[in-house]
Amino acid sequence: MEMGREKTEKAMRIMSANPLNAETAKEHLRSWITANSVFFDRNQGALMEAPIDISQWRLTVTGEVGKELLFSFDDILRMPKAIVANTLECSGNGRSLLKEKASGNPWTIGGVGNAVWGGVWLKDLLKKAEVKQSARHVAFEGFDKPAGSAGIKFVRSIPIEKALSSTLLAYEMNGEALPLKHGYPLRGLALGWTGANCIKWLTGITLLDAPFEGFFMDKVYRIFQKEQDPKTGEVVTRIALKCIITQPLVNEKLPGGQIVVLGAAYCGERSIERVEVSVDGGQTWEQASFIGPNEPYAWRQWQYVWDARATGAHTIMARATDSEGNRQPDRAGWNVLGYGNNGVEEHAVVVEIV
Repeated sequence: MEMGREKTEKAMRIMSANPLNAETAKEHLRSWITANSVFFDRNQGALMEAPIDISQWRLTVTGEVGKELLFSFDDILRMPKAIVANTLECSGNGRSLLKEKASGNPWTIGGVGNAVWGGVWLKDLLKKAEVKQSARHVAFEGFDKPAGSAGIKFVRSIPIEKALSSTLLAYEMNGEALPLKHGYPLRGLALGWTGANCIKWLTGITLLDAPFEGFFMDKVYRIFQKEQDPKTGEVVTRIALKCIITQPLVNEKLPGGQIVVLGAAYCGERSIERVEVSVDGGQTWEQASFIGPNEPYAWRQWQYVWDARATGAHTIMARATDSEGNRQPDRAGWNVLGYGNNGVEEHAVVVEIV
């Protein structure tokens, strides 16, 4: 047991212990499925020491509905089940790679992972609740205790259209019961959207006639510039088109010859059409090959075999194009909290051929 825990800790880069915020080591991002034990951790408060007594857990559905509902966990399990792959990314993933410093945890590329989730569609619960025409947003609340003396609960809402189309209430992760640190017993997953929209330890769903107003909705998960009122900024929702390099590692020294470059590309609600790789700092580009499964909302793993002959430093870049013809930007747009860094240059990897 001690050896297993030590291995897990080495596979994670811990940025803060309380609350626990840790990113996955690059070596563990090379598989299509990211193991539960090394899936990135993002928390606003301290983790609970023990899971809730499942016999006591209840989920409420209230607000702009014809029927207010109360579900036990057994009620949830008896509903039609859905299984879906989904790549989940922290809104601030890649923040520390920005040229100009931004506030928040210094994520590199490990604030992302892909899992196969099991659960029930939110739309099936809402159908039972008889949603009113006045409902515009759906707010989610967990039973975790808020951090800090202010006691601000982590509550966020998503548009009713997203709730009724592609939002899962997950109770399984990679074939296992949802781990405690990932939201046991139930987590809301707005598929293809960032982790900030995927509330853990779910206990309350409230339908509203307008977006929820609160600290984590209006002040934090917004894209805004210096001197701008955060509430006027764009709400963080969809995962941006992005490509990461998981092999080789930054500043790695490699012998000349055949070098396999690995990575992953993702863009949330859209699919990845093409990945290109440059080994000369963006002067020339070659198409990479996809490897592994191709599922909606899940990343595409890719590889490029490089015949490296010239010694010295080489800058490897990768860029993705989605199914609508959008190409990943060369440089990321900066914002105060460093959200959505998907710049090609910011994610370049320099290696030395010896």
